[in-house]
Amino acid sequence: MVYEADLNFLEDDTDLDSHLDDLDTLAVLDAHPEPLRPDPEEMLQLLTHPVTAQRMLAARAFCEIQDPRAIPHLIALLTDPCPLVRVAATYGLGRNPSHNAVEPLIWQLDRDWNGYVRKGIVWALGNCRDRRALKPLLRSLKLDISAVRLWAASALGQAADLSYEAVIATVPPMIEALINDPLAAVRSNCAWSLGRLCRELPSNVVYATAVDALIQVLEEDDDIGVRDDAKAALLKLGDPRGIQSIENLESELELPL
Repeated sequence: MVYEADLNFLEDDTDLDSHLDDLDTLAVLDAHPEPLRPDPEEMLQLLTHPVTAQRMLAARAFCEIQDPRAIPHLIALLTDPCPLVRVAATYGLGRNPSHNAVEPLIWQLDRDWNGYVRKGIVWALGNCRDRRALKPLLRSLKLDISAVRLWAASALGQAADLSYEAVIATVPPMIEALINDPLAAVRSNCAWSLGRLCRELPSNVVYATAVDALIQVLEEDDDIGVRDDAKAALLKLGDPRGIQSIENLESELELPL
């Protein structure tokens, strides 16, 4: 059976771009012309097929197809014995977001041993845009392996679509990760999300603290990609202090040696 094979899925920080993780870019199926797209009726039937490979094929198809009839079956596949099926189910739910999927996704996030599955779960939870997802996503940002933290940082940017209270709850731990996470890619995603979250805030102490953190990263982070993302966030915010910091840095770079 597929799930008894030596899959060697990601459970540490050593293989963020593995070929096994092709679902990262949602390239789960080739971009076929319309006549070759999977048939929804056929794929719905295969979601409950007794053969693992058929269930996996069907779950992957719903990364392309949006059909609410698939949601209950995809939820059920979150606990499939095969991790490949579970990964595909998470991405299928990300393409077919539903408030009914939030609690099952959270439940599986807390229990799944597989890093690829947890990555898919945090992406799906972000797409669900549901306040219930905030605490588990924040926990993943703080405690999970780096590849999952990377996606949690992006998923939490969706809190901007929820409520003022959700943004207020998300910004402080996002600032902490922006400053302290050891992986530059996570810090970059935090900068992007902070820029998005701060656009929904008035000029209050939370907003000011976030801008301070972005300016700090702009001036001090040792990774150029992180600095660039902090700069982009500040430019989109149009904050006067942020703009001034950018101009000061650019002036220093133009000074003759």
